[in-house]
Amino acid sequence: MLLPATMSDKPDMAEIEKFDKSKLKKTETQEKNPLPSKETIEQEKQAGES
Repeated sequence: MLLPATMSDKPDMAEIEKFDKSKLKKTETQEKNPLPSKETIEQEKQAGES
């Protein structure tokens, strides 16, 4: 038996539209574990070969 779709089944777009972005605070993203650059990888490859 299928139940009729209720309001809770659909995303509430009104809630999203009235969201105040100005209340969010700006944050800077900082990499905790940045990937090595191509140069670093090449240097390590060469160091391992010699």
